[in-house]
Amino acid sequence: MTVPLRHFLVGLTLLGGALLAGIGLIVDAVPGLGGLVHVHLFLIGWVCVTIMGAMTQFVPVWSGTTLHSRRLASAQLALVVGGLVGFAAALALGRLALLAVFGTVMLVGFWTFVYNVGRTLGTVEELDVTERHFAVALAFFVVLTALGVLLAADLGSGFLAGFGVSHGGVRGAHVTLAVFGAVLTTIYGALYQLGTMFTQTELHGVDHRLRAVEEVGHPVGVVALAAGRLIGSTALARLGAALIPLAALAFAVVLARRLFEMRVERTPMHTRYAVVALALAAWAATAAPAWLRSPTAREHVLGGPGGAPLLLLGVVGFVILGTLYHVVPFVVWVERYSDRLGFEAVPMVDDLYDDRLAAADGTLLFVGTALVVAADLLAGASGTTLGGGARGPALAGMSLVTLGVAVFAVNAVRVIRRHSPGTLARVALGRFGARSASRGTDGGDGDAPGDGDGPGDGDAPGDGDGPGDGPAAVE
Repeated sequence: MTVPLRHFLVGLTLLGGALLAGIGLIVDAVPGLGGLVHVHLFLIGWVCVTIMGAMTQFVPVWSGTTLHSRRLASAQLALVVGGLVGFAAALALGRLALLAVFGTVMLVGFWTFVYNVGRTLGTVEELDVTERHFAVALAFFVVLTALGVLLAADLGSGFLAGFGVSHGGVRGAHVTLAVFGAVLTTIYGALYQLGTMFTQTELHGVDHRLRAVEEVGHPVGVVALAAGRLIGSTALARLGAALIPLAALAFAVVLARRLFEMRVERTPMHTRYAVVALALAAWAATAAPAWLRSPTAREHVLGGPGGAPLLLLGVVGFVILGTLYHVVPFVVWVERYSDRLGFEAVPMVDDLYDDRLAAADGTLLFVGTALVVAADLLAGASGTTLGGGARGPALAGMSLVTLGVAVFAVNAVRVIRRHSPGTLARVALGRFGARSASRGTDGGDGDAPGDGDGPGDGDAPGDGDGPGDGPAAVE
């Protein structure tokens, strides 16, 4: 239990830093290369760290196998976050010579994650649609992190010019592989599983044809767009620019059909998935014209005007927050209440969080995202940051998004603090939190005696993960 929850808590903390950096960019208060600080804290600090935690927990469950190594799962978080914090500090302080060092630390962390999950998937005889997407995403992670280290080294030395490739070309390929290759491929794969499981529906009829369009068109499009941007080939990039939005529209229809045919009571997760389907279709409609005109232009890296907030907030943000509204309570419920089921009254998974807080954060996030998109459209702005539009609406929108994330974080932390068998410090800090508790510095959370010190709380020697926190407990 502690490994994924630790990833989620750390990711939420870094998301707060990213959103504050975004507000700082709007008011010109971020020093150094503030735009890169903002982007990396958002995409690596929140999105990728959350993906790492989710894959580590649920790939073994979905695949019916065992995680290759829980020690590596703990190490990947420390390496990626440690490298990211140093990387962001170097960007803010203008210490460009240190970027390659911290970038290499992040690369080691990501490759540790890829190796661990890849070895886990390697035990599966036949990969399903979700597992195939994850395998492709892992390959994208390997390439994009290598390009990232090259970019970091080039910022301090400019050595790429000697190899006949431009910094801008490598940057375009890196961003393409990161956002569309690693992140969006993972999201598509996860939602094929989650979208059917949590709506109690199945793909049928046109869904299978649309899935085939996405499953082939998206990865081929990502490779074509990234390669075209890398070598400056407009024709190759334009192929990818046509395939990626087409695949996005196909997937948006599949997701919308799952929600329309839903057979269960609506939850905050379903509401956020509905926003995702709408935002994904809107992004494809705005990205396609801009990309087909100029797919290698720097200002079109994530699409046309409004593309960055539609994609990063409306799609990626709402998917992650919507999924966490089930995943965090589910993981805690399994660890705390599953053994009591049938012997005493226990709460349902959706009873663990506060409905009023969920409604509040959903409203704040939706209105805030809409304002940031409107600000970009009014200013005709596009790029990779979330605050590049008209200053007033952008500032208001980012402020509402930040407040919405804070409300969500309060709701999620309340679930962990009130219902987790271990203390919040132990979940967040692992063995360091356990040492703090043993010295009496952690006041506990009012749970049962021992405060989570049983064999399943993640305090086994070596890797910080007890025998009760793995896939078997979830199954």
